[in-house]
Amino acid sequence: MPKVSVYNIEGDPVEEIELRDDIFGVEPEPAVLHEVVVMQLANRRRGTHDTKTRAEVSGGGRKPWRQKGTGRARHGSIRSPIWRGGGIVFGPHPRDYGYRVPKKVRRLALKSALAGKVREGNLVVLDEFRLSEPKTKEALRVLSRFGAAGGALVVAAEPDPVVKSAVTNIQGVKFLPVGNLNLYDLLRYPKLLITRAALARVEEVLK
Repeated sequence: MPKVSVYNIEGDPVEEIELRDDIFGVEPEPAVLHEVVVMQLANRRRGTHDTKTRAEVSGGGRKPWRQKGTGRARHGSIRSPIWRGGGIVFGPHPRDYGYRVPKKVRRLALKSALAGKVREGNLVVLDEFRLSEPKTKEALRVLSRFGAAGGALVVAAEPDPVVKSAVTNIQGVKFLPVGNLNLYDLLRYPKLLITRAALARVEEVLK
């Protein structure tokens, strides 16, 4: 069963806790990680791209020249797809790219990502993450104590506008309440700083 130290905001270890082996000790599944990340990115696509067909392009109501006798090819509209400025054939139109994978697969992907953080030594558990003021300098000072100033995902049990404001301007750092924890952000940021209360919530949901 994996064990990790719990640190205070000053960077000092205060105790050691055991993590659930069925969550943080699983063997990472790269194929599952890929499947869920692709799903998550597909669901983020707006799908508002659109091209006009020959029926939607303005103009072209009159036949450009008579059918016979000119020596030129027959045409009925200057908005035909073969004309410059004409309609687009088989172009993209608004659509929904979203789809779902089974809940068990999504949970296995989260477990795989969390287990990977533990194996790489990139999981840091804090007793709490609170700042007196929403100052970037203060947030950087805390993150640097854990080697996370260059890139980290900070997860707390509840939304905290002070911490969120403090880390917003730090490149490569993002704050999330545990209810918004997702696979893409877990894989995107190298370090995971999570409060003990948020960790308990994760174990409760994924057990």
